[in-house]
Amino acid sequence: MSDWLGILWLVLLLIANAFFVGAEFAVISARRSQIEPKAEAGSKRAKTALYAMEHATLMLATSQLGITVCSLLILNVSEPAIHHLLEGPLAWTGMSAEVVTIVAFVLTLLGVSYLHVVFGEMVPKNAAFSMPDQAVLLLAPPLVWISRVLRHVIAALNAIANGVLRLFKVEPKSETTSTYTLEEVAGIVSHSTREGVLEDRSGALTAAFEFTTKQAKDLLVPRDRLVVLPVGATPEDVETAVAKHGFSRYPIAGPSDELAGYVHIKDLVRLSEERITQPIPAKRIREMVSLHVDTELEDVLARMQAKGIHLARIFDREGTEIGVVFLEDVIEELVGEVHDATRRRRFS
Repeated sequence: MSDWLGILWLVLLLIANAFFVGAEFAVISARRSQIEPKAEAGSKRAKTALYAMEHATLMLATSQLGITVCSLLILNVSEPAIHHLLEGPLAWTGMSAEVVTIVAFVLTLLGVSYLHVVFGEMVPKNAAFSMPDQAVLLLAPPLVWISRVLRHVIAALNAIANGVLRLFKVEPKSETTSTYTLEEVAGIVSHSTREGVLEDRSGALTAAFEFTTKQAKDLLVPRDRLVVLPVGATPEDVETAVAKHGFSRYPIAGPSDELAGYVHIKDLVRLSEERITQPIPAKRIREMVSLHVDTELEDVLARMQAKGIHLARIFDREGTEIGVVFLEDVIEELVGEVHDATRRRRFS
């Protein structure tokens, strides 16, 4: 083989090595959420990319096999050619033939290693990391085709590798991880905000993550701060409370001073005038859901929404009633301040 043919093989093998490296990192770095819409729209490349991501271990085995073969061939093919091209100029220095051979080999090794590491490894790896979605759409189709051509060889190698993992009690996975824990999502949002690629001007995203760490006790309104209507309260008493405090919902005390339920002003507006001074009918008093002080806010919200209830009675570990959580306060933790529609602004 001529020297220049050897150089040509070096270039082709570097390109092949770069392809396998880029494809390997593209498959494990691409975001499924960005590829799926394209696949649903009918893109064949996107469908193939999804297949590659769903069979990640097979694709990585194909890439590793390709990288290994290319790496072994690069020096074997290029060394004789480059070595021979360097011997002539080095011989002009007057060095002995033995020294020329050694120096030519060292220079060849350094040069080929540099080209291999930079252009065959680092450049494609960084490119795949920088634009993984575009890279997987470009590189996944030929990688999948190669994996199918060499499927028997790769399947055997993959089976051996998985068998070794199982010996160490590690269960192999064939698909790249596309789900995240709450803490990981919070970290992604925080990092994206710092980098300037995501804005959270309203604070809704941050509030949503903080919401998941809070419990009923964090939004508890203690009993001594509640506006509680007494046993036998009348619609007229509710009107007086609305005029004074401006709220639309008021807890009602029971016979033993425990909270028996709550009343919503809209449930009383259709009562006849003669009933305004009579005790509120039992059917007009809404029930309250009872929850533990350590109940997480997600569960508080779910229980209140499931029953269509706006107030929850909160009990401590000893079973003592200690206060109330309002649905309005729970929602405010997610979306920001919510104003009671009946509460009037007071101007000084």
